[in-house]
Amino acid sequence: MSECRIRVSFRTATVQGLSTRWAKACLGNGPVGVFGVMARNPIAPLEPLPSTRCTVLPLKQAVPLPENVPLEQGACLGIPGITAHRAVHVAGPVEGRTVLVQGGAGAVGACAVQLAHQGGARVIATCRAERDKEIASRAGADEVLLTGENLVQRIRTLAPDGVHHVVEVAFGANIESDMEVLAQDGSIATYATNAPRPEIPFWQLVFVNARIFFVGSDDVPADAKIGATRAINQAFEAGWQGFEIAEIVPLDQIARAHELVEHPVKPGRVVVAVAA
Repeated sequence: MSECRIRVSFRTATVQGLSTRWAKACLGNGPVGVFGVMARNPIAPLEPLPSTRCTVLPLKQAVPLPENVPLEQGACLGIPGITAHRAVHVAGPVEGRTVLVQGGAGAVGACAVQLAHQGGARVIATCRAERDKEIASRAGADEVLLTGENLVQRIRTLAPDGVHHVVEVAFGANIESDMEVLAQDGSIATYATNAPRPEIPFWQLVFVNARIFFVGSDDVPADAKIGATRAINQAFEAGWQGFEIAEIVPLDQIARAHELVEHPVKPGRVVVAVAA
């Protein structure tokens, strides 16, 4: 059974709320953009139910969003944004380096493209379908390649000396090609895999002195999470539009939201709106 994730946006006068997504809320006498609640914090040690209306969190985890950012964008950013930021920067600064983002049209992938771009990297993104190329390009990719035949050669044409860092969504499927395009002393940050026990080209990775990082968003250090929120805000302030929103569904129709995620009728994220 595949996991079905629904993004939830909250509007409330006194309590910031969401599950493991970030959302924008209204506080005090006026609207203040907020995102950043995480599960397992000191105030809310148990993760709220998916259809929870409100939750309580430490104020330091309520990070202001730029005023021009819609509520629905905040609802989509939590896990993808933190994961992407960690995957891009875990090996060090990317300014002046070439970063390959495998799966650059996905939620984490598009965030990673934008964050690497904002970090000063030259970004090469891959995607599986022609219609996805625009998503990666809009996120800030300098070049977008379709996966498939001769991908390694096409990447090598763009980066003859190899890529310095890879953000990887399908470790088992792509580790061979990642190794073939990786520069000496390069790094790979992977946050997902198609195979739970993938084989790796051990000696080839040793010979290029590769570094491999396994990124799990729940285990990202607190200071890195704060860094992610700042970087995402900077991306919005620089003009990034964020995710495409396919549908906004009221909470009392949450079953329909699940159906739209399982059987999408158009591209984009499905957001459940929780009224005050």
